[in-house]
Amino acid sequence: MKQNRRQFIKTSALAAATFTVPHIFTTSAAKKQRIVSKKMKLSWTPYDLQLRHVFTISGFSRKTTPVVLTKIEFDGLEGYGEASLPPYLGETQASVIDFLKKVDLSGFHDPTHLEDILEYIDRIAPGNTAAKASVDIALHDLAGKIIGAPWYQMYGLNKMKVPDTTFTIGIDTNEVIREKTKEALGRFYILKVKVGGTDDKRTIEAIRSVTDLPLTVDANQGWKDKRYALDMIYWMKEKGVVMVEQPMAKDDYDGNAWITENSPLPVFADESVQRLDDVERLKGVFSGINIKLMKCTGMREAWKMRNLAQALGMKVMIGCMTETSCAISAASQLSAGLDFADLDGALLIANDCFDGAKLENGKMIATDFPGIGVKLTQKINFGRE
Repeated sequence: MKQNRRQFIKTSALAAATFTVPHIFTTSAAKKQRIVSKKMKLSWTPYDLQLRHVFTISGFSRKTTPVVLTKIEFDGLEGYGEASLPPYLGETQASVIDFLKKVDLSGFHDPTHLEDILEYIDRIAPGNTAAKASVDIALHDLAGKIIGAPWYQMYGLNKMKVPDTTFTIGIDTNEVIREKTKEALGRFYILKVKVGGTDDKRTIEAIRSVTDLPLTVDANQGWKDKRYALDMIYWMKEKGVVMVEQPMAKDDYDGNAWITENSPLPVFADESVQRLDDVERLKGVFSGINIKLMKCTGMREAWKMRNLAQALGMKVMIGCMTETSCAISAASQLSAGLDFADLDGALLIANDCFDGAKLENGKMIATDFPGIGVKLTQKINFGRE
């Protein structure tokens, strides 16, 4: 425990240092004068993502995902952000826009003062995590462009030392499962399988009829009995599964802890972990956590969650919703040095409007563009109404 505490102090100091980097880059008198004379302008637009295939998890299916794209302008530069809104998140395009209308950046004159600005954003209203993430991502993009560097460099990370990203296969017929699996071959080297239904063995066997690639499984709280869940995990281990996400209900701490204690595979929290305050209480309940920008309010808090979880000896995964390359590229800035990555969200849609992180040899690699590493590839009409 003492070692963990010392490591926590070390990583907390690193996190604090990271957020002072932008200030260091803007200390010249000329830059100070330029910054205090300008104002930030926030705008947004709703946008609907079209999925390439119907996507089914334990509980529901969908063919589209609504998002809200954001833009913060400052001194001729533009930072882009995104709120992805799958139904289970509990936010809508209307609720995000209502939140964004409450944001007043007129009191802030230096976009690189991320901590001050994002503390204000978080205090506007409880919840609204995806809405807050859309501002956080846009602000990080803008700050990186002011500084002239991508965030992975400012975090002190090697963008090439990232885990293979999973490719997600939803619950479906054997024919569709085999078709999706074949799509992944040669591009991905680990697959993520949605389970938690009544026919999980059939799903795994359908994939195994095509490939022997390693698998992760995500039950999305779908298993209701801990002993059944553990039996399934043992069976799945024999089928080449290497990790399990959220086997039981998010608030069933005893059931999830029992599974983690007895499981031959690492067990990760997804729905059970939302924000920084959740991390420490989940030590011993899960082997690791899945950090998603839309759940935790964005890059600022994701970086802190990563550091705390690693200090506590927990594994860390960076995940995503169905998102454009905007949010995926933001997450890719944080992925180096983690245990697992699930950053295929933009590859599952047919109308991505950004150029950003690229799939290279099974890994999602950040670009060297400053900020979050994206460029807008089509005309998008941002407004404030």
